[in-house]
Amino acid sequence: MNFTTTVRASVLLVLTTISVYAQTSTKQTPPLLTAAAPETVGFSSERLNRIDGLIQSYIDKKAFPGVAALVVKDGKIVYYKAFGTADLDVNKPLAKDAIYRIASMTKAITSLAVMMLHEEGKIMLDDPISKYIPEFAKPVVLDKFNEKDSTYTTIPAKREITIRHLLTHMSGLNYNVISSDPRMRAIYTKAGIIDAFTTQNIKIGDAVKTLAKLPLNHQPGEKWTYGLSIDVLGALVEVVSGVALDQFFQKRIFEPLGMKDTYFYLPDTKRERLVPVYSEDKDKKLVKTATIKSLPTDPDFPIVGAKAYFSGGGGLSSTAYDYAIFLQMLLNNGVYNGKRFLSRKGIDLFTNSNQTGTLFPDPHGYFSLGFSVVNEKGHTKDLSSIGTFSWGGAFSTDYFADPKEKICAVLMKQMWGTSYGGELDDKFSLIIYQALDN
Repeated sequence: MNFTTTVRASVLLVLTTISVYAQTSTKQTPPLLTAAAPETVGFSSERLNRIDGLIQSYIDKKAFPGVAALVVKDGKIVYYKAFGTADLDVNKPLAKDAIYRIASMTKAITSLAVMMLHEEGKIMLDDPISKYIPEFAKPVVLDKFNEKDSTYTTIPAKREITIRHLLTHMSGLNYNVISSDPRMRAIYTKAGIIDAFTTQNIKIGDAVKTLAKLPLNHQPGEKWTYGLSIDVLGALVEVVSGVALDQFFQKRIFEPLGMKDTYFYLPDTKRERLVPVYSEDKDKKLVKTATIKSLPTDPDFPIVGAKAYFSGGGGLSSTAYDYAIFLQMLLNNGVYNGKRFLSRKGIDLFTNSNQTGTLFPDPHGYFSLGFSVVNEKGHTKDLSSIGTFSWGGAFSTDYFADPKEKICAVLMKQMWGTSYGGELDDKFSLIIYQALDN
């Protein structure tokens, strides 16, 4: 068999593997995203437009160069605007279809892929991850740590890490640069562990095997620790599906949904739409992160380099509109564009089941199999409904979806280390709810 024939056969195998479990058709006809006047779905235009002043006030005080916001109710886009500047160097106005590094907003998409494989009977949530990635067998937990040389001792883990532990950040895995535990940061750095953003020629499967050899921060299932769990799940998707994570996403999620601007690495035709990441220098002036060497991102990510590392926990770039499509599918109980991606029962488990009990560090919510979910205490804190699920990204992107009110919203910014990100997110949510007029 010559080289050309081999390549064709490989491509055919990949396409066949992906299409074996192509998204099923459905007779359900929930809404697709279309623009509509706010009043048609129970919003007051006058009150909803308070978002304009809110966002502009943060741009005026130079908290962000630019911000894009999108609000959907009952599948209708009732607010979609961009404010400020995409690139301060050239005074480029921010466009609504600008592309952002969405970082940890990637996690929900990877978790969806895992849930899809679960419903296909290929994995069970309480399977040990070592069943699919043997390097995770017999995990150990950090015991004593020597700060002088980063050496350590370990004790055996009481149990194996399961897929459920990974989905809920109960695995004991940490991050490196953004880890809250300096011991784990030192261990991961010494081992060459990458958090998410790289232009190096590294494969996620290889990186995860290195991670598997390192100690856990705590016993699996006994604590909530934000870390590389979802990157491990990205490697799991590759092992179980037999295709690279970017191909799985493209064929099984993005193309069927109609998400046309979401990628791990942008094609050259779309790189001009990517918004630079900004941060504050010591004088609180907005500067591009390319000038700050200590930040956990390569300024050339995701437009140049090897384009080989598919971080399931933080590697995607997308638009406000594309991510709203993903959220609307979840609000549609797993259906969009004539296809079913997850069953109604699967969506409920995915978005609304308390998987962490009281171990989730935010008392206003709990963690499901992919999201922070508002509980009764969270409902009394602000106007969001019990059951509203949300998350965000390290570069100040944010979203929420409210199954009760059928509202989803996306707020796109591109800043690292700002104190204003969560503040604006909270006020944005408040303004949306106060605009309801039904």
